[in-house]
Amino acid sequence: MVRNANRLPLGGLLALATAGFLTMLTETVPAGLLPQVGDGLHVSDSAAGQLLTVYAAGSVVAAIPLTAVTRSLPRRPLLVATIAAVALVNLVTAVSASYELTVVARAVGGMAAGIQWAMIAGYAMRLVDEPRKGRALAVSMAGVPTALALGVPVGTYAGDLLGWRYTFAAIGALALLVAGWVLAAVPPFPGEDAAGRTPLRQVFLLPGIATILIAALLFEIGHMNLYTYVAPFLRRAGLGGSVGPVLLAFGVAAMIGLFAAGVYIDRNLQGVVLATLALFTLSMVLLSLWGTHAWLAVTVLFGWGLALGIAPTMFQAAAAKAAGTAAEVAQAMLVTVLNAGMSLGSMTGGLILSGRGVGALPWTSLIVFAAALVLAAATRRTAFAAPAPTAHPPHEDRTQPREPVR
Repeated sequence: MVRNANRLPLGGLLALATAGFLTMLTETVPAGLLPQVGDGLHVSDSAAGQLLTVYAAGSVVAAIPLTAVTRSLPRRPLLVATIAAVALVNLVTAVSASYELTVVARAVGGMAAGIQWAMIAGYAMRLVDEPRKGRALAVSMAGVPTALALGVPVGTYAGDLLGWRYTFAAIGALALLVAGWVLAAVPPFPGEDAAGRTPLRQVFLLPGIATILIAALLFEIGHMNLYTYVAPFLRRAGLGGSVGPVLLAFGVAAMIGLFAAGVYIDRNLQGVVLATLALFTLSMVLLSLWGTHAWLAVTVLFGWGLALGIAPTMFQAAAAKAAGTAAEVAQAMLVTVLNAGMSLGSMTGGLILSGRGVGALPWTSLIVFAAALVLAAATRRTAFAAPAPTAHPPHEDRTQPREPVR
């Protein structure tokens, strides 16, 4: 395959990014629509929040075993199938009157997402030669933070205007279009050769990897514990009618954070990690003590969103640095851990909301974020060293890139 040395295959990479955007949006958009979804399905806010839990749980359960089973299959048909499954889940959710059916559909969608998360990064890096793999990975994964930053508040705002069922129907229709886009813009590749696979256990034992995964897990638990139930939390502060606009401001802050991550992570990864986790912790302190004040809640959510925009990229950079040549395997493990954190965070928040009330949620997130901050500070020299410039082995053949082992 002839490749231009200075250009990325943006059509294919943007198709991958959009697929990731819609898959992440499918996972998280119920967070801003809990009251409406709960009313529509005749369940409590806590029960509606479990729609995030089962989706994330499906990804966690399926990511490693289903990826292992499907690694030898042709990649493009499999990728398209996962996008089509995400589309179907959203369309079922849009028309379902049964909480049980919706839960089952969301679990199936999470399984499809688990396979997709394991494919997107590897597929993107296979589209380019060695010097452009990092940029290709950044473009292909941009849909995930974009969904977290802007997709959820926009979806929430659309749900407030049109109704939550139309929001899910629109996501489903867009996913079908993206499946066609992938067929048109992403070239086909064969499955992996079993001889080139790196065992996951060996990667996990590399210095710093376990610490990074634990810190990432704590970050996601702390975030989703409160974010899943941000609508009832804002309602307590008198902002129940403004959830959409508030989350839009949250998303804008996250996009600013995403830009800041790209600028500063290569310069000082340690400082970015510590500052970001400290900002999360400070945000929870303020929300715990004064979260009933509307103006302060909005202000703090902006800072919280800023930290959220930075966090996924900093963990990806740290994992890639610690794993070295096994970076792709580490990324797959990181995705699994983050999905586990989403599921655990949503479940924990639901239990706390039911047992202690919405005011206890930021206190719980405070404890979790503080633990992540202490862990990162204690291991900053081993787990969060600044990424070194990529060096190419002397005899490496960069004209035949292969799909990374996951």
